[in-house]
Amino acid sequence: MEWFEDDTFWVDFAGALFAPARRQEAANWVATSPLLDLPAGAAVLDLGCGPGTYAVPLAERGARVTGVDLSQAMLDRAREATEAGGLKVRLVRADMREFVEPDCYDLVISMYTSFGYFADPAQNQRVLDHARRSLVPGGRLLLDLFSKEIFARWAGVPKVVDVDGGSLFMRDTILDDWTRFRSDWTLVQGDTARHGFFEQFVYSAAEIRAMLTAAGFTGIRCFGGFAAEPYDNHAKRLVVEAIRPLDAEEAP
Repeated sequence: MEWFEDDTFWVDFAGALFAPARRQEAANWVATSPLLDLPAGAAVLDLGCGPGTYAVPLAERGARVTGVDLSQAMLDRAREATEAGGLKVRLVRADMREFVEPDCYDLVISMYTSFGYFADPAQNQRVLDHARRSLVPGGRLLLDLFSKEIFARWAGVPKVVDVDGGSLFMRDTILDDWTRFRSDWTLVQGDTARHGFFEQFVYSAAEIRAMLTAAGFTGIRCFGGFAAEPYDNHAKRLVVEAIRPLDAEEAP
């Protein structure tokens, strides 16, 4: 079993991965970000939607949202959140390597570094290929990443983060000459401890731009966050916008 296929990981660490502050942050960005400014009724595909962190506020603002995730536990939480808000969100349990609905979406989003999970580079490229096919001509892809440039400032020193009812200890290890990394987590709550880890690719802005170009995207722009600020030495995230060309512009 791959680490991302283990639902106990997502459930046990949900308090850290999907804290209330993240839900509020997502709602704020959906309301204010120029990159998430959508007309009412826009069709949005949320790849790796988790418990609906972005799907819920997007639906609240009138988008027609499809959320895709492999974790049934996270989809159950997303369903609870959408039903509590009286929202209609289509939730699909699927592997993002296989999910594709051609010419359906105005916007595809991948948030909180949920891109790059797969050890085979071709499988990560396949995700981008399918995202482009799922967009309508002229549609946009948004990738939210913890990039290699930013990760270089973060890695190397173990971290301790306060979470609800306990503490989360994190230690990162660089793999394969800065191609991938492993993050080992220990969650301590009272007299119990839960250990887990994840491994994934870490991309520079230049690397992700090359992958998007190979997938057939154009109009690629890199930002330092959802306020569309520059991607520079002050950036805390890498947010990449890419456009599926109009049919006449696409390569045969």
